[in-house]
Amino acid sequence: MKERTSKGRTGRVLRILLRGSVRYFLLCILAGIVLSACEMVIPQVIRVTVDSVIGDAPVDLPGWALSGMNALGGSSWLRENMWAVAVLLAGMGLLSAVFRYTSNIFNARAGETLVKTARDRLYHHIQHLPWKWHADNPTGDIIQRCTSDVERIKNFFQEQFVAVFQIVVRIVLALTMMTLMNARLSIVAWVIAPVIVLYSVLFHNKIRARFTACDENEGVLSTIAQENLTGMRVVKAFGRESYERDRFGKQNEYYTGLWVGLCRTLSDFWAVGDGTSCLQVMLVVVLGAVLCVRGELTAGEFISFNFYNAMLIMPVRRLGRIISEMSKAGVSVDRLGEVLEAEPERDEPDAAESPMDADIAFENVSFAYGDGPDVLRDVSFTIPGGKSFGILGGTGSGKSSLLLLLCRLYAPTRGRITVGGTDIARMPARWVRQNVGVVLQEPFLFSRSIEENIGICGASAEEIRAAAVTACIDGDIRRFSQGYDTVVGERGVTLSGGQKQRVAIARMLTKKTPVIVFDDSLSAVDTETDERIRRALDRDLRGATTVIISHRITTLLDCDRVLVLDKGRVSQLGAPEELLSRPGIFRRIYDLQMSIGEEAEA
Repeated sequence: MKERTSKGRTGRVLRILLRGSVRYFLLCILAGIVLSACEMVIPQVIRVTVDSVIGDAPVDLPGWALSGMNALGGSSWLRENMWAVAVLLAGMGLLSAVFRYTSNIFNARAGETLVKTARDRLYHHIQHLPWKWHADNPTGDIIQRCTSDVERIKNFFQEQFVAVFQIVVRIVLALTMMTLMNARLSIVAWVIAPVIVLYSVLFHNKIRARFTACDENEGVLSTIAQENLTGMRVVKAFGRESYERDRFGKQNEYYTGLWVGLCRTLSDFWAVGDGTSCLQVMLVVVLGAVLCVRGELTAGEFISFNFYNAMLIMPVRRLGRIISEMSKAGVSVDRLGEVLEAEPERDEPDAAESPMDADIAFENVSFAYGDGPDVLRDVSFTIPGGKSFGILGGTGSGKSSLLLLLCRLYAPTRGRITVGGTDIARMPARWVRQNVGVVLQEPFLFSRSIEENIGICGASAEEIRAAAVTACIDGDIRRFSQGYDTVVGERGVTLSGGQKQRVAIARMLTKKTPVIVFDDSLSAVDTETDERIRRALDRDLRGATTVIISHRITTLLDCDRVLVLDKGRVSQLGAPEELLSRPGIFRRIYDLQMSIGEEAEA
């Protein structure tokens, strides 16, 4: 997928993804801040208990706390009723548990809301992207962005982002308490904490680059697996299991190597963090012990100081981890941004619906895929409304490209296509596609029942059966044990090629469109069935404009007019009888196919 750099993309994408979940994240953050404040009180209770309740040092507390303690009877009463201290600690623990539970509930709700919003928005946006975008981007990579990348962003916000505020509160309160108790000893924490943050920032870019490579190659691996599983019938038919296994294994080995490299970088990051944290703990314990011996630090302050130091180390290290995880989440946000900021298909501002049952005219149309050579070159012809129109041409002559242009899946490089004199570029794309029924040579069937596949546009049971009769598939369906309730399997794997084509024809017939295009969609049926289907279509589709793309001359002989394409240009155009009466591609293919048919009969 092509990179699209845009200033402010991260902010725009996050505003989309966080819509609906912000309030839950805010409540989670608020509960986390209160939780941190409650936990910071516990070491002070222990300090006062050790120094002033068990010991005889003067009580060092803020005025409001000292007044509350004196109201109970002061340190002497607490010395005789130590259960009160235990109750206070238990109460603080219970209060912390309540706020932790509240924080987790809102966090879970926020994360799942984010995932739902992201997937809904991605799915909706992808549905409105032009066909060219889908042709340029592998399905496996798109799926990986909509699943793994969304999940990674959710995990970052749930586990890292909301923790930032709680961590900042812990760090500020811990450093403040340590400084108030002993400013000289707190220098250790003041010096080492920024060092941890600094080397985390230095690791940030390296982790981001390695993770970007891992994420992109996960998409490649997903694409290989998706293609292999989808085309399993072809793989087995050609005995390519070993080739596909080696292909997947090679990519998987490369992907594993990238992750090993990333894990090595993360291991270096955490090793430096462990060493720095251990140094901080050692210095606080050693220097604190020296100060206690000198009488510059009380036992309660030493215990409380070590509590705060332990509370400080993990948040500071976690802040470093958040910076590294931010690299991964940033990559995922960029990858989702490439999808969300891809330009959707848009109609002209003055687009209006026009009748589609009139003449269809291709006026000097040229077309090329991307930067490639022209597939169609200055093509001009008219398809009379309500008539049948055949198209014949060799491989690569541009037959299917005409279909893509007529359905507005692509736009001409030059020239225009009109219906009743109105350029289809001036019509809404939705309107054009609603009025053009298409049956492809390789139809796509969903893993649903036959009835659901035929009636996908909301047709009734009677309309479904009538369409199946016209498509000459009703008899085959009734011979199945479950009839119209038979599930066809993924991509219609349980049906033969001819059955799939006829089911697709029936599906198209339920739309009842004024324009119908058959893109070599009878190639998998025998000649007799082909003739029966064409007779049924002539009977039931009278009045519709029918375009038939075919290599079979007998199919085209019944058309009112036939267009012959050669290397992207119009070679012949006229009624079948006219084309047979003069030398050319049409006559040559007719003679060839007739001679082959006679030999086959002999």
